Amino acid sequence: MSTAHGSAPQGARARARIEVTAAIKDEARRQLAADGAAKLSLRAVARELGMVSSALYRYFPSRDDLLTALIIDAYNSVGASAEAARDEFADVGPGHRWIAVCEAVRRWGLAHPHEYALIYGSPVPGYSAPDTTIPAAARVGEVFIGILRDAHQGLGLAKTPLPADLRTEAERMAADFAPDLPPETMAALIAAWAQLYGLVGFELFGQFHRVVEDRERFFRHAAAQLAQGVGLVFPQTGPAYAGE
Repeated sequence: MSTAHGSAPQGARARARIEVTAAIKDEARRQLAADGAAKLSLRAVARELGMVSSALYRYFPSRDDLLTALIIDAYNSVGASAEAARDEFADVGPGHRWIAVCEAVRRWGLAHPHEYALIYGSPVPGYSAPDTTIPAAARVGEVFIGILRDAHQGLGLAKTPLPADLRTEAERMAADFAPDLPPETMAALIAAWAQLYGLVGFELFGQFHRVVEDRERFFRHAAAQLAQGVGLVFPQTGPAYAGE
């Protein structure tokens, strides 16, 4: 009986901690939107929440700890969006699945511009992301690797050119991230990954102003070009690409 009585306060404290942690992060995101990550202040967050700074420090001992939590949340959020798109289009060929995932990343960026800037924009002065951010940061990349793996194991990938002087580097990247994929494919994937975030960033931060008007259609075309660049050839036929 004493154990049962003791568990109730512990459960209430755990719920309260979750609620306060969420409130801290929500206020921090509002500050990101208003002032940018470089000006994020624990004291300001505490003040807006009506907390004393010493109480907030029990949840996040430093600004960097709070930034890390926001970064992990953002990476997990865009990663979940990419995974949901992959799963929604699981019955179509890898080429169309690739485009769907690219579009999901774009939609997430447009819906979360300040969080996009936090994880894909300029580094925050004085902050160095710890290794704890890596699993969340890798989620989108792992989705793309999975799509390429499906194509490679199915009808195959088109050959992508690779200069001889880049082969050693491409082989290293393949060994590090996807040993079952050709080095040519990994080099092309890294380039496509950078171009994808460049496309979204250009739209998000105004570089397409008076340049690209039909941005959704333009992005879809660009995503298809990226798919071809990594060896996903359109149209795909055969049982491995049912639904295309």
